[in-house]
Amino acid sequence: MNKEHLPYFAAILILFPMFSLIVVGAENNNQNNSPEYRNVTVNEAYKMVIKNAFVPNYKVFILDVRTPAEYNYTHIEEAKLIPLRNVPSQNPVNLSDEELLAWYIKNNKDLPKNKCTKILVYCFSGKRSSVASQMLVESGYKRVYNMQSGIIEWVNAKYPVVVNPYFWTVNYPKVV
Repeated sequence: MNKEHLPYFAAILILFPMFSLIVVGAENNNQNNSPEYRNVTVNEAYKMVIKNAFVPNYKVFILDVRTPAEYNYTHIEEAKLIPLRNVPSQNPVNLSDEELLAWYIKNNKDLPKNKCTKILVYCFSGKRSSVASQMLVESGYKRVYNMQSGIIEWVNAKYPVVVNPYFWTVNYPKVV
């Protein structure tokens, strides 16, 4: 090694451990903050759903937090309905809006048992799903993804949905 490069090499040897400590400290600080979910675009959500369908050992739990009527009209395939808001005539669990999803979380009803399971949450426009996403991370779920613009944007992007044909023909009989 050339002696003129020795000071640079020594500086790298000294700075590298300090830089490593800074990075580790930053990671530890992020872990101590309140839990957070990650907002994803409809395109990112679509990639998660496609990967879930076709990639072995890749699992994402798709959670629809709209009302049962909205879900019955149209939803993303394999989505599980757990409403954020209660509509007593549509939901067998008669709890207030503040208690409904919390009850499902507390009783581990219909949600993944493994708190590290990826959960993609969506609603109509992204508002209810952000509330639900925060509730999930506060209850210990570590990998929660909120589809920001909801199923509206999903449908506008022409991504596939499950449509109830009976509801569609009753409400839109002239639409082919």
